[in-house]
Amino acid sequence: MTLPSPVITGLSAREVLDCRGLPTLQVDIELDEALQATADVPSGRSTGANEAFELRDGGDRFGGFGVLRAADHVAGEISETLIGTRLSDQRTLDRTLVELDGTDDKRRLGANAILGVSLAAARAAAAYRDLPLYRAINSNAHLLPVPLVNLINGGKHASNDLDFQEFIVLPVGADSILEALQISSEVNLCLAGILLERYGKVALNTGDEGGFAPPISDPREALSLLHESVAAAGYEGRFRYGLDCAASHYYDPETATYTVAGSRRDRDGMIDLYQGLIAEYDIVTIEDPLDEEDFEGFAELTAASGIQIVGDDLFTTNPERLARGIEAGSANSLLWKFNQIGTLSEALDAADMAHKAGYTVVVSERSGETEDPMIADLVVALGAGQIKTGAPVRGERTAKYNRLIRISEELGDSALYPEDPFAREDRSTGGDPADG
Repeated sequence: MTLPSPVITGLSAREVLDCRGLPTLQVDIELDEALQATADVPSGRSTGANEAFELRDGGDRFGGFGVLRAADHVAGEISETLIGTRLSDQRTLDRTLVELDGTDDKRRLGANAILGVSLAAARAAAAYRDLPLYRAINSNAHLLPVPLVNLINGGKHASNDLDFQEFIVLPVGADSILEALQISSEVNLCLAGILLERYGKVALNTGDEGGFAPPISDPREALSLLHESVAAAGYEGRFRYGLDCAASHYYDPETATYTVAGSRRDRDGMIDLYQGLIAEYDIVTIEDPLDEEDFEGFAELTAASGIQIVGDDLFTTNPERLARGIEAGSANSLLWKFNQIGTLSEALDAADMAHKAGYTVVVSERSGETEDPMIADLVVALGAGQIKTGAPVRGERTAKYNRLIRISEELGDSALYPEDPFAREDRSTGGDPADG
C-alpha cells in the first residue's frame, strides 16, 4: 500500500469503552491538509499465548484494564517521533513504530498503542487520496465476503457449559451480502423461538459476540439447534456450518488431553470427534481444533478432514508462526486479526504469505469489539472472501455488516459475492479465496 506524503501534525489517544464495557484505545491522527482520522483498537478475551502484548494499566481502576499508559505513549514518545514527519508509506511508518518499541512483542509501548497509530494512519492516507480504505489498499478490490455468523456462543465467550467457543452458520447460498445478512437474521430469529420454547427465557442470554448462550454442554446439541433453525426458516441447502473450538482453553498439557462435555480425549480422540461432527452436520470449517502448539496434530487433522482448518491461536497472524505451519502442513487457513501482530503492514504480510501458500484467509473481529467497522474494508481489500464478526445483532457487530452493505453499493456491478467457497472436491489444500 503506497501512501501520499502529507506531514503528520498531531497524534492523540483516549480511553473508550469496548462492547464488554472495558477500556480500549482510540487514536486520532492529524495531517497538514486539515485532515483527521480515527481508529479504535479491539481487544480479545480468548487470546493466544503468542499474540503481541496489549498494554494495560493494572491497579484498581477499571479492574486493572485501563489503557492510560498506552494513551500516554501515543501522546508522548510516539508523537515526538512522528509529528513533523511525512506519511510516506504504511510500511515505513509501521517499521518506525516497531523499531521505536524495540521489543519482540511490542510490550514496551504496547501493541495497542502501536496498532492504533498504524490503523489511524492508514485511514488518514486513504482520506488524503479521497479513496475508501479498501480501494486505497487494493485498487482492484471487488470481492465481498461470506459471513461466518456466530449464533451460539460457548467457551470463554459465554457463561454456559459449552466448551467449544462458537457455533457458526455460513450463508453460502445467498446472492449478495444483503441477502446473506437477511437469511442469517431470519435463522437467528427462528433459533430464538426454538430456544425459548425448549429451554425457557434463560436460553436467550447472549455471549460476548451476540450469539445465544443456552444452558447446554453437548456440541451436537448446539449443532442440531442450528440445523433445526435453518430448516424452520426455510433455508435448507443454503447454509453450511462451522466451529471455533478454541481448544487450548480446555487442553491439559500435563496429561495431553482435552475435556469436552465432561469426556476426556487425547489428540486422536479429538480428531475422531471432529470427523464424526463433520460427517453428521455438514461442517466445512473448524478453527483451532487442537492446542495452539500442536502443529503436528493440526497437520494430521487437515490431511484427514478435507475441510477448512483455521489457525487462530496457532498462528496469531504472525508470519513466523504461519511459515512454520505452512512448512508442516498445519491447517489450510489463517484467521486474520490485526491486533494479534500489532501493525497493519505485518498483518498484510501474513495474509499475503497465506494466499501464496494456497491458504484461505478469514478476517476476524475480537470479542472485545468497538463500533469501528475497519475490518469490513480490510476483508474486501484482501479479497479474503470470508469474515467472522459475530451474530447479526449489537452495534459493534452490525457496524461491520452495515459497512459491507455500503461497500457493496459503492462497488455496484463489480461487486462479487462468492459462490459456495466450500463446494470444492478437495478442500484440504485451501486455495485462493478470491477464486470464489
